[in-house]
Amino acid sequence: MIASYLTIAWRNLLRNKVYSFINLMGLTVGICCSLLLFMFVRDEMSYDRYNRNADHIYRVNRTFLSTDGSPSLNLGHVAPPFGPLILSDFPQVKAAVRMFGTNAIVRRGEMIFKEQNIFAAEESIFKIFDFKILRGNADHALAEPFSIMLSRPMAEKYFGDEDPVGQILRMDNQVDYKVTGVYEPLPVQATFHPEFLVSFSTLNNEKIYGAEQLRTNWGNNAFSLYLLLEPNADPAALVKAFPAFQDKHVGPNTSSYSILSLTPLTDIHLHSHKDSELEANSDIRYVYYFTAIALFILLIACINYMNLTTARASKRAREIGLKKVLGVSRAQLVRQFISESFIFTVLSLVTGLLLAWALLPYLNRFSGKDMSLTTLFSPANFLWLIVFVAVVALLSGSYPAFYLTAFQPVEILKSKMSRGRKGGWARQALVIVQFSIAVLLIGSTVVVYRQLRYMQDFDLGYQKDRVVVFRGGQTPTQDETVRNELMKDNHVQEVGRSSRIPTGRLLDSWDTKVVRGDSTAPSDVTIKMLTIDEHFIPAYQIGMAAGRNFSNRFSTDSTQSLILNTTAAKMLGWKQPEDALGKTMMYGPINGTIVGVTKDFHFESLHQHIPPLVMLMQGGRANWISVRIKGDRVPETISHIQSVWDTHYADQPFDYTFMDSRYGELYALEQTQQTLLSVFALIAILISCLGLLGLSMYMTELRLKEIGVRKVLGASTGHIVGILSFDYLKLVAVSIIVAVPLTWILMNNWLQHFAYHIDITWYMFVFAGTLAVVIAFVTVSTQAIKAAGTNPVDTLRAE
Repeated sequence: MIASYLTIAWRNLLRNKVYSFINLMGLTVGICCSLLLFMFVRDEMSYDRYNRNADHIYRVNRTFLSTDGSPSLNLGHVAPPFGPLILSDFPQVKAAVRMFGTNAIVRRGEMIFKEQNIFAAEESIFKIFDFKILRGNADHALAEPFSIMLSRPMAEKYFGDEDPVGQILRMDNQVDYKVTGVYEPLPVQATFHPEFLVSFSTLNNEKIYGAEQLRTNWGNNAFSLYLLLEPNADPAALVKAFPAFQDKHVGPNTSSYSILSLTPLTDIHLHSHKDSELEANSDIRYVYYFTAIALFILLIACINYMNLTTARASKRAREIGLKKVLGVSRAQLVRQFISESFIFTVLSLVTGLLLAWALLPYLNRFSGKDMSLTTLFSPANFLWLIVFVAVVALLSGSYPAFYLTAFQPVEILKSKMSRGRKGGWARQALVIVQFSIAVLLIGSTVVVYRQLRYMQDFDLGYQKDRVVVFRGGQTPTQDETVRNELMKDNHVQEVGRSSRIPTGRLLDSWDTKVVRGDSTAPSDVTIKMLTIDEHFIPAYQIGMAAGRNFSNRFSTDSTQSLILNTTAAKMLGWKQPEDALGKTMMYGPINGTIVGVTKDFHFESLHQHIPPLVMLMQGGRANWISVRIKGDRVPETISHIQSVWDTHYADQPFDYTFMDSRYGELYALEQTQQTLLSVFALIAILISCLGLLGLSMYMTELRLKEIGVRKVLGASTGHIVGILSFDYLKLVAVSIIVAVPLTWILMNNWLQHFAYHIDITWYMFVFAGTLAVVIAFVTVSTQAIKAAGTNPVDTLRAE
């Protein structure tokens, strides 16, 4: 019987080649896309789970509150004294590790590179995180000061085939480090990727950081702190004890403005969006979105399959009748149809897996991941594949298996059954579901695209184009010399220096006091700080709302003058920018006079509101250099900048980027989402059209005699096309009505995560709906035109 089922199934596939191809193609593409998306989602959900103790590792965060109780700074980092004190005060903490990330110039002989992922880490890092040590001893490799471990790629980069252990690397052209080990790079699914691990005890050196600073500096919150808790420890109880802990060690009432919290290691990648993170994280919302898209595409593909299978099931009514007359039981017929559906679904799954295997390298390159199809064949995933095959096979085979086999043979053989046009309400409902999903995806793509265009074209309050940025050298004097050399080129318009550059986060701030009359009152406004020189504002072409820029003509500008942005002036109580000019303001240790107010500009991304900002010429070294250049000779100008750099900093590699590129990187996650959404929206509409094509072919075939009669009675081709198309276009119209409110709700929620965003307008839905109608009409009308062109004699000769 099994051989018979296989033979009949194969013959049916060959007998109906077009329908079989449409069915197979739709289900294959749907399975392939769903598998790829599920793999993407699974990869996102797997971050940091490679660690054996992942469920017991937590990161310590520190949040600073303004005087009104609102968060002013939300950090994924803490001050260095917290680590050993938490370890000693809380027995439920099994181990703690402090890390300090930095970048440096690394040199070996003539090789010199600017490296980014350098971490000073305590020895306990190997007790908390799982590293695969290739050379050296994890228990002692980071014990001595000025010891360094390398990732395998870095060891190969600097030492080739040599054994690096025991050899020397020089950093920043000043300090020698002894290589004590090599480790395998952490997986892609890690929230930090150290290329170099430096012994934390190195920071005890006064020239580097200082042992006293590590014990007492509560203000430098640049250290990552991870805790490994005992298996039975309660993280909530630990957090509850943190306020008293801070008041005891930092100072009385510290907990009134400083809040310590814990983030599970496995939550960092998708749930943590602090003002400071070791690396850019993803977002759980995108996991939800892509999971929904995967399910939608799979649903559309399954609907196609079920629609075409059930629509053509009545074609096999006589086969069922004859078999029942010949004594075949209903149970055997049910098994036959379910088996055929099962075989077809398995075939689609196999081809879908092969297509996914072929496309996976492209998805990996696009997303920067390292996914493998073998992950699908874990016991849990393999079980889901079996369940999927069973469900699809049962649903698509249930109509012919249970409905048609229930009729008496005489009814079937006398053609007393419906021929497929009546009772098609279920198929119509499924078509509506299909196109509702397609319209939703098209509409969502339009909204995401418009938001990204809005962010790219948004007036930032500064000019980001044609600005080259790079870190300066060792001293302000040297950087000033470099500026003077650069300005000798006519294609360099301006060179400015600053402590931070646009697209970064404003993390620095001091306490603010405003002098009003004879009194000085503390302000409850947290004002961010930016150290600049007198050329920064013109370099970015930032407009002045009132007053003036810094100038070297005024000797007090470098010590006592301040410039606010408009938001800061308003939040400090001055209604107009002009009202702030000449006023005295104490900012940290500076007793300064406000000499200017700039127009507001978006220093950070459009995810954040413009913060109140004060600019000053002291308070931190302005080690970022921004060069505004003309656009007619960019390569030559870059070469000039390179030559000036090489002249003054011969021992340092020149590493630059363009500001507009950095700005684009702010929205890399949204760009990825928009691209994937566009691709899968296109696939969804194509799969829907495949199903609509097959369904229209079949229904047109059933109405060929009706079409012949209408043509004999004088109906035009246009009239016949309209009649045949109307039934489907009204279903698409219903789909649009269903999809529009759903799309509005989903995308309005997505837009709320941007401080500055577009408004969803009616024309976006008109575009999505019109596109769906046009695509559906073109799909259906091709068959309608073909049927309308058929000679009536050919369809009516048998009557």
